[in-house]
Amino acid sequence: MTELQQQVQTAIKTATPLSIRGGNSKAFYGRKPTGTPLNLSAHRGITNYEPTELIITARAGTPLKEIENTLSTENQMLAFEPPAFAETATLGGTIACNFSGPRRPYTGAARDFVLGCQLLNGKGEILHFGGEVMKNVAGYDVSRLMAGALGTLGALLEISLKVLPKPETELTLHQELSTESALKHLHEWGLKPLPISASCFYDNQLFIRLSGSAGAVAAAQKTIGGETQNNVFWQQLKEHQLPFFNTSTPLWRLSLSSDTPPDGECLYEWGGAQRWLKTDTEAAIIRQTAQNAGGHATLFRASSEDSEIFHPLPQGMMRIHQQLKQAFDPNRIFNIGKMYQEL
Repeated sequence: MTELQQQVQTAIKTATPLSIRGGNSKAFYGRKPTGTPLNLSAHRGITNYEPTELIITARAGTPLKEIENTLSTENQMLAFEPPAFAETATLGGTIACNFSGPRRPYTGAARDFVLGCQLLNGKGEILHFGGEVMKNVAGYDVSRLMAGALGTLGALLEISLKVLPKPETELTLHQELSTESALKHLHEWGLKPLPISASCFYDNQLFIRLSGSAGAVAAAQKTIGGETQNNVFWQQLKEHQLPFFNTSTPLWRLSLSSDTPPDGECLYEWGGAQRWLKTDTEAAIIRQTAQNAGGHATLFRASSEDSEIFHPLPQGMMRIHQQLKQAFDPNRIFNIGKMYQEL
């Protein structure tokens, strides 16, 4: 940790931008930052795990797989079901990207499970936010602000997370439906007390995962219907290993209301609220269409490094982002341009 702090302090003195690196499994996401690599992959290890308290704390460079394996020995899990995209994926990169998997709409996003963090900011200071209990923050919950910041506010050193027990039973069902019928069902089922923990629709196939007690899952199966499917499907979905994702066409992630009418070649997740769109359509058109529907669009995998990745922010919101950047990284050394050119 001292060595990392010294690297940052040296970068400040020499006005050298730094590009934060961990397992490099998510380097494709966001714009390409400028700067000398600040490697956190060696800053690893689980520092505290209390199964009875449902809390785990680990350094940012800890492999995501190590954390998941440790939790599995106690029949527990990261409830936001994060994708790794590579064996080298780390906890820090997962939280910095705020990546969540198929379970997200039913249990919460990555940031919802962040209890506290240790941060190396752009002044060379090591700051502590939050802690290891759910209700311990007076004022602003800064630790959750780091989820999705893509390292633009500082380098995450350590993160505390709430974990959950694994479900007693899980069952995957699938049935063939039209897009309109599938979205209608997803919207209706979302309003009912069904133990749905994941949903996906593509290629005229609707997949539903049920999680909970054996009785609750059996009852929901009768309501939803369909044939059983191997639960491995959800691992393939979250890691983008399904045939849909095997493409050189730009891949967009759309966030929309679940009852928004279908449009384009999409894979639907999260009850229809998250949509993966493959298209060569001009970015401005995609973003305007999403905005007109009350949502936003992110260019998840781009065909050009010069592409704008994230949905443009209103002027007032961008000003808040710039003020946060100034507060945490006044010397502008961390991941410059990773999110927006203005940052």
